[in-house]
Amino acid sequence: MASDGNKVQSKKGMGLVTEVFDARAVADELPGHIAVGHVRYSTSGSNRPVNIQPLIANYSRGLVAVAHNGNLVNARRLRRELEAAGSIFQTSTDSEVIIHLLARPENAVAEYLGLCRVARIIRGAFSLVVMTRTSLMALRDPWGFRPLCTGRIGEGYAIASETCAFDHAGASFEREVEPGELVIVDSGGIRSVRCFAPEEICPAHCVFEHVYFARPDSVVFGDSVQEVRLRLGRELAKERPAAADVVIPVPDSGNEAALGFSRASGIPFEMGLIRSHYVGRSFIQPGQKVRETAAALKLNAVRSAVAGRRVVVVDDSLVRGTTFRKTAAKLREAGAREVHVRISCPPHRFPCFYGIDFPTRTELLAYGRTEEEICRFLGVDSIGYLSVEGMLSCVSRPSGHYCTACWTGRYPVEPEDNMGDKLGMETGSAIDLSDPERETGPAVMARPGGGKP
Repeated sequence: MASDGNKVQSKKGMGLVTEVFDARAVADELPGHIAVGHVRYSTSGSNRPVNIQPLIANYSRGLVAVAHNGNLVNARRLRRELEAAGSIFQTSTDSEVIIHLLARPENAVAEYLGLCRVARIIRGAFSLVVMTRTSLMALRDPWGFRPLCTGRIGEGYAIASETCAFDHAGASFEREVEPGELVIVDSGGIRSVRCFAPEEICPAHCVFEHVYFARPDSVVFGDSVQEVRLRLGRELAKERPAAADVVIPVPDSGNEAALGFSRASGIPFEMGLIRSHYVGRSFIQPGQKVRETAAALKLNAVRSAVAGRRVVVVDDSLVRGTTFRKTAAKLREAGAREVHVRISCPPHRFPCFYGIDFPTRTELLAYGRTEEEICRFLGVDSIGYLSVEGMLSCVSRPSGHYCTACWTGRYPVEPEDNMGDKLGMETGSAIDLSDPERETGPAVMARPGGGKP
């Protein structure tokens, strides 16, 4: 969506960015000096065009567009209250709650004041970009669950959820939007407003951004993602060593951890699994059957690297396990003598309510199972997870500044509305509010502003 200050035009579509947008024609299709974009991966129950962001609406103060990364834990209650007051919802995503709150008479004041008021009503994870005809605003929740950062592009400004987006757009990274901060960009330049008092700021950065979600060429929460993953691998080798002949990663998100494990252990590193880049990230596919099919097609074992050898397979995480079981079988078929699994984060035993696809305990492999039982399920010789303490030693901020809820069950913000384990969460954000029993999965944010080409 783009604005020249008067006219606003938008374009949305299902599929990859390159399938929806023609890079040669996009400037002609979306002219203007202010723009906001959003990319997400589709999920069961919500892969519908009406849920594509940015969500756009006209209200008493004019046009507004919202792009959201995160999950609101009180969205269902707020939606019920808004509907009872006469609001009519067009989508099933929790992000639409934000627009309806902005439109309420008590919040329909100067845009940034209204947005600050809304920020104090909604709860959970929200890294937001809000665009009007003449301004762009970026808001981050007081816990700072999801990343959000600012940059410069020529004489202008850019906002993105990962710094790597700036590299592609020809922008330079400046700083993170602080938890609880609202950044406003308009004709007067850039300025900042604090929507929360200092005592209300409780940092709870999602460590899984470093483990898996973010790209290795990004800087997230002040740390290089690649460097953190190398450190995770080195710490894993210290905590959970294995007698083996070769270390191989599960590409691509396991590459850096495997390299760190190899360097710390002295066991040679080889690419024993080859990934097809025509298949997306299987963890974030909509539904288990689709995930399993994607995983089966995505990876293939290199016989010359593993045949007759004791293999350590390093992966960033092991959530459901059914897809990795296929990978372990392929390594056996390729002649691996032993298969030892090492995971560069702790075992996932609790659902995430802030924007990652761990919606129910029962689908988590480590929930209620011992390591021996997990080994039998996967068909491997051993498994070793990194400890919570070891993981937190690999990031630079104080350990109390990170959310570890999916590993420890300690939630910085308790979910409301009896969400329990049944309600799936999405990043991007799209809790399917039309059906409380519907299983949903995640959708990734926007790289708002100039984030994705």
